[in-house]
Amino acid sequence: MQPGVFYALMAAALFGASTPFAKQLTGGVAPVMLAALLYLGSGLGLASWLALRRGSGAASLLRAPELPWLAGAIAAGGVAGPVLLMIGLAVTPAASASLLLNLEGVLTALLAWFVFKENFDRRILAGMVLIVLAGAMLSWSERPQFGVPWGPLAIVGACLCWAIDNNLTRKVSASDPVQIACLKGLAAGSVNLVIAFSLGYRLPGMATVGTAAAIGLAGYGVSLVLFVLALRHLGSARAGAYYSAAPFAGALIAMLMFGERPGPVFWGAAALMGLGIWLHLTESHDHVHHHPELAHEHVHSHDEHHQHEHDDGIDPGEAHSHFHTHAPLTHAHPHYPDIHHRHQHE
Repeated sequence: MQPGVFYALMAAALFGASTPFAKQLTGGVAPVMLAALLYLGSGLGLASWLALRRGSGAASLLRAPELPWLAGAIAAGGVAGPVLLMIGLAVTPAASASLLLNLEGVLTALLAWFVFKENFDRRILAGMVLIVLAGAMLSWSERPQFGVPWGPLAIVGACLCWAIDNNLTRKVSASDPVQIACLKGLAAGSVNLVIAFSLGYRLPGMATVGTAAAIGLAGYGVSLVLFVLALRHLGSARAGAYYSAAPFAGALIAMLMFGERPGPVFWGAAALMGLGIWLHLTESHDHVHHHPELAHEHVHSHDEHHQHEHDDGIDPGEAHSHFHTHAPLTHAHPHYPDIHHRHQHE
């Protein structure tokens, strides 16, 4: 299995598994406060990880030219997205809100394909349609009663913010995914905490805070680290498509641990999801393409794309990180729109 596919599916599994565990806390904690604790648990946990790892030289830290991209991603996905979601949830039926949230994957792919010019073909489009349809089926439980459209429009706006976030994060995905996920978690957690306090909510007991933080570290923190790695290897649209499998991981945990029994709609959606993922897994994109000269920094070992020399005795066969330049290269091989294959197509 291509590494990016593994990272994306593991990210989806961790995020999906966090949902039924977080649901156990919703009875005593307001949703906006719970969101704050989950995100802050993610950010603070990853900050501790960074502190322990400091000086190891095992990662490529963010560089100054990348900061505007990350700032845009945090502003869209960590600040505007949560605020719009809270506004929308306040006046939108739960079933309608769940269905609308599936638009994140659609909007991520549309922005990737038509704004950021990420390659796709009919097979990838068909797989994306099946995956999104499966998510919609899983969320659908009643006919939506929208009434005044401001709530649904706010949720659509939140999905657009997260789609922008995903595509901007792709721009910095060569850098340290732990650092990226840490900053995004701290930003989103802080925004949600401010919203919670402004609405008059208080922090729950320390046991609940600790449990929520642990769930957030796994389901939001480590999951986001893996998703950034998936963006590095697959691009935004494909990583987002695999990530749409998250609800099925949550449903599986709910079945095994909490005794829930899904109906026939779940199994129909699972079949569509499986078919969509199969279309993506069996993709083969192979053509003669040209790599212009490229200078960047990321963790790598030497392969056909990394043939530069070292002056410091680094073993080129071992993973290492430093600023390096790729010489122009023209060749053909199967590839994804990863950090080395973002060329235009006819």
